[in-house]
Amino acid sequence: MTRASRHAVVIEDDADIRALVAEVLTQAGFEVRTAASGLEAIALVEELEPVVTTLDVSMPGIDGFETARRIRETSSTYLVMLTARDDEVDILQGLQAGADDYITKPFRPRELRARIDAMLRRPRQFAAPADPEPEADDGWIERPGLRLNPEMRVVLVDGADPGLTRSEFDILLAILLARGRVVSKSSLSREIRPSGRGSGWVSEQDERAIEVHVANLRRKLGDSAATPRWIETVRGVGYREAGV
Repeated sequence: MTRASRHAVVIEDDADIRALVAEVLTQAGFEVRTAASGLEAIALVEELEPVVTTLDVSMPGIDGFETARRIRETSSTYLVMLTARDDEVDILQGLQAGADDYITKPFRPRELRARIDAMLRRPRQFAAPADPEPEADDGWIERPGLRLNPEMRVVLVDGADPGLTRSEFDILLAILLARGRVVSKSSLSREIRPSGRGSGWVSEQDERAIEVHVANLRRKLGDSAATPRWIETVRGVGYREAGV
């Protein structure tokens, strides 16, 4: 089915909240469809290919985290999770499941509208997510002022080599390949382990080490945490590519 450029899907089992979110998105100019369960929602997203999808975490049947993961298998819709669960572990789980943003209930309609407007200012191609590959035919990943070649393990900033360490290179590559999706500190910690992309427990010390690596990476790139050119901090969770 051809994608309608302004479709939105609201996934929420509470009828009052579902109506409120639908009203906010309708006022934002979207053609809104709603679903009350995860399985119903997955089929609806596949049918409509919406620009924006809001998703409740606590639903009958499969929960919001699993629903998000299944949606991400076929869709790159902007995905906002809405939930009363505000623990950091829940927020992290939501973002790792594929959410672009996470808003806790109760929320103000203006906040939801502002978050969605902010996401839409980070445009990306509408396509099903896949394991990203280098974007240029010659193997280089290119951004304004930045070039990176994964095979050659070369980085150039405004034509000069910033002298990245192995860990700094791997962190930068992981963030660029995520194409605007949040990469958690724990994921980056596993990424830079000597054995390569791995699994296993990540300690607070490991995550603090990532913060140090990213600070050094920014310094070498000439990037700024306050006004990021390439690496944006998602407070309490991780990092994503700025401006995507």
